Amino acid sequence: MITRFAPSPTGPLHLGHAFSALTVWKVARGLGGKALLRIEDTDSTRVRTAYEAGITDDLAWLGLTWPTPLRRQSEHISDYNAALLQLAEKGLIYPCRCSRRNIIQAGAKPGADGMVYPGTCRNRRMQDAQPGDGVRLNIGKALAQMGGAIGYRETGGAEAHEVTFADEMLHRTIGDPILKRRETGDPAYHLACVHDDALQGITHVVRGTDLRDLTPLHVMLQRLLGYATPIYHHHALILDDSGKRLAKIDKSKAIARYRSEGATPDDIRQMIGFED
Repeated sequence: MITRFAPSPTGPLHLGHAFSALTVWKVARGLGGKALLRIEDTDSTRVRTAYEAGITDDLAWLGLTWPTPLRRQSEHISDYNAALLQLAEKGLIYPCRCSRRNIIQAGAKPGADGMVYPGTCRNRRMQDAQPGDGVRLNIGKALAQMGGAIGYRETGGAEAHEVTFADEMLHRTIGDPILKRRETGDPAYHLACVHDDALQGITHVVRGTDLRDLTPLHVMLQRLLGYATPIYHHHALILDDSGKRLAKIDKSKAIARYRSEGATPDDIRQMIGFED
């Protein structure tokens, strides 16, 4: 059994991250497996070296240790380009020049992964790609090639169960997702995450329920790329006083702040209601 905690160094770790990291460790320990730390640093416009240093420091302070060396996604861009080539050979991706403003102006509706892409560039071919274009997955073509039901095993919640989802759900809530960002050329989270879970032999993905609606897309990419589908465990989120999910921009909830004020690791566990 292998699971992972995979933060992005785009801000300081907060209480929600502490809960997730501790849950990853708890699940791994309970199943007699191991937990890896992966640094998902492909967003070149937002990642900072100082944030990565803060992540490893905070986790060590909480008493969590990880096998080394760590995998840093920014060091393996060629891996994700190779995965894109696999999808291109199946005719499943296309270049996209649309900005967020273009997408909104085209009447896009909010979905599980931002605005659901309206398909403006869907008829473009990869051989016609221009510098600065992004790359999207054609969900319709992908579903047609796969055939059959798509699903996964979920162990979060009261009891383990099988989850299946309909084609229409992917069209309605996700649309054609971006796999390579425009202008920067950075690999998108969906592609890099799915690739690395397979490469690292992740058998159990432990993460928050905020990512549950994206799991069908990840299962689809696993199928398309010939990867095994891990078991998923979506845990509850830590909310602020208004009932909203904690975000990195809320520095008042940063672990480093509590540390600077004299909090102990046990204090953090009590704040988030975590039981070992």
